[in-house]
Amino acid sequence: MKNLHTQNPSIKNRIAALKARAISALHANSSLKVRLDRYNAAMQKARALENQGGVK
Repeated sequence: MKNLHTQNPSIKNRIAALKARAISALHANSSLKVRLDRYNAAMQKARALENQGGVK
């Protein structure tokens, strides 16, 4: 498991972007189901990257 300080900055940026996308999906002008689906998809990808890279 990698230390947070040795984590690849591009991975951390990707995780942050996915989390931002997830939050913005909740505020979109779409149906609740579509917003939740987009939020869950983005957060699932972010969590997978966190688990893969050892980011907490």
